[in-house]
Amino acid sequence: MKITKITPIVTMPIDGLPWLFVQIDTDEGISGIGECTDYYSNGHLVRGINALEPVILGMEAGQIENIWQTIFHRFDDLNGRGYVSHLISAIDIALWDIKGKSLGVPIYELLGGPVRDRVPLYTHVQDFNSGAGGPDAVAKAAKMTKDAGYEAIKTDPFPTLCLTHKSGFECLTDKKKNAGVKTTVMHCSNSYEFSGPSEVERLTPRSIRESVEWMDAIRSAVGSDFELMVDAHARFDVASAISAGKALERFDLTWLEEPIHVENHNALRQVRENVNIPLCVGERHFTRWDYIEILNKRLVDYIMPDVAWCGGISELRRIAAQAEVQYIRISPHDALGPVSIAAGFQVCMTTPNLYRQECLHTWFDT
Repeated sequence: MKITKITPIVTMPIDGLPWLFVQIDTDEGISGIGECTDYYSNGHLVRGINALEPVILGMEAGQIENIWQTIFHRFDDLNGRGYVSHLISAIDIALWDIKGKSLGVPIYELLGGPVRDRVPLYTHVQDFNSGAGGPDAVAKAAKMTKDAGYEAIKTDPFPTLCLTHKSGFECLTDKKKNAGVKTTVMHCSNSYEFSGPSEVERLTPRSIRESVEWMDAIRSAVGSDFELMVDAHARFDVASAISAGKALERFDLTWLEEPIHVENHNALRQVRENVNIPLCVGERHFTRWDYIEILNKRLVDYIMPDVAWCGGISELRRIAAQAEVQYIRISPHDALGPVSIAAGFQVCMTTPNLYRQECLHTWFDT
């Protein structure tokens, strides 16, 4: 079963956020769908997918690992991370989809079979900067989420101080009918306006106080046994991260996520040694090589790779195994489209050291 065509598909769905899917067709009429959505880089990724097509056209669709390695080493001058791992992810997910369809079984059966009969989830309530109201509003949302059946939620309680940005995505499409569906996207461009002194933010005493009030409202609404996570979105300097972490210790958090940017492991260790909250990183890490020092140095307690960014189903499995031998749980990231989270579920079903799969509850009824 040989690969005959690769088609990038950009959609404009909920709230104007574009998803980037990739369809792979074969000479036996079986097609697979993958995803590598990255809202600010979809246009560049479309061009990368188009550049990849001649590299893997004619290859056997069932040779998933061979294709993974071919793409990775073809672009090793780009370091294999980030951009390249996004491209690999979409191709890899689509190839697993083809293999599952060709054999008539769920992908998780091809990964060794399930170790659980369902995947536990956590979801989000609005962040401080969402403009959706103050502590009373987020408390109400948290209570509604708990009542819907969730057992864990995450929020970013920190005010943004120095960044003002406007994001946008423009997609110019050449719509062609393919099996009655207008999907083919040929030209995409991104726009992202940024102003502010730096992407590294400093928290003031007032902003820390406001974030404590935010979390206090949520904790009061859901009770002491409900699991809460805080996401800092890799925004702060070390001093701010430590101050914020100390202020939030009393909320018995499951984790504090990405309190600083991820490049400097010594800085992350400094936060870890001064904050009594478990730490989580991974959204901004990609292939297994990015996790070697993070795991071996015990810098975090949870990791959260994204199946649509880290290298697909194949690489997410390997990263999960790396974490398993360190007795660290994995909680796959999700902020993308439905193909991504469906792919993540396949790995979650077979992963012994799973914590929870992240999900945006927009897509699901519990």
